[in-house]
Amino acid sequence: MDSTAVRKFLIGLQDTIVARMEQIDGMKFIRDSWDRPEGGGGCCCILEGGNVLERGGVAFSHVMGDRLPPSATAHRPELAGSRWEAMGVSLVLHPRNPYAPATHMNVRMFMANKPGGKTAFWFGGGMDLTPYYGFNEDAVHFHQTCKNSLAPFGAHFHPKFKKWCDEYFFLKHRNEPRGSGGIFFDDLSEPDFDTCFAIQQSVANHFLPAYAPVLERRKDTPYGERERDFQLYRRGRYVEFNLVIDRGTIFGLQSGGRTESILLSMPPLVKWRYNWQPEQGTAEAELYEKFLVPKDWV
Repeated sequence: MDSTAVRKFLIGLQDTIVARMEQIDGMKFIRDSWDRPEGGGGCCCILEGGNVLERGGVAFSHVMGDRLPPSATAHRPELAGSRWEAMGVSLVLHPRNPYAPATHMNVRMFMANKPGGKTAFWFGGGMDLTPYYGFNEDAVHFHQTCKNSLAPFGAHFHPKFKKWCDEYFFLKHRNEPRGSGGIFFDDLSEPDFDTCFAIQQSVANHFLPAYAPVLERRKDTPYGERERDFQLYRRGRYVEFNLVIDRGTIFGLQSGGRTESILLSMPPLVKWRYNWQPEQGTAEAELYEKFLVPKDWV
């Protein structure tokens, strides 16, 4: 059980995704490397004000500490007080065009040294799509690629991880999903380290095939003030989820993580409106009726 191979894969993954997004956008990401005083560090790749991406962040981190924070031991009280290390790549892309969906992808690994010398590990991750204007072909393509990423490991994984995504990326205080879903998994440690790592790699390597064609298809769609206004309103849901619900954000803040890195997922512009409802028969209403509902896309 060696984290060296995982670290090497994640660093390469970050470079591959950044290079592909730079190819689509035409502008370069800024690389901001950082060290964590308590142990470890990472690198944030940021693009703000791009031609296609209004804001995009692709972050790698590898951090460690002497005591797991409460968010990590809530379901594993036996690990309280353990030394730990965590590494992962997390990204959020917020396109400028309202017809191009936002997306999130994350793959991560935790290791904790239990009292007595035993090592516990688990993998997690996934990807999901957050459209502001829905297109069936985009949703089908994204979900089919997610399904393809898990197919080599057994037919049971996709329905399980899809349902997990639908349930996790849900704003309970709004009683609505954040987007149109994807796949999500956490606490993966069976049957063994190598298999779990292989699943993580496959999910990560399918991100660009899932999202890049959708972004390229929608990035130049003409839009006006109405569409832009709705995009900024719906981005508010993204902010609410990340600050109120997301376990990764909570873990990062509780563990004394780097705030700029933890909050790089935030959209650059956003707005809220009091008790706003879409008009029936509009494209905005269609988003709620057809795309912000859990359904089997493939």
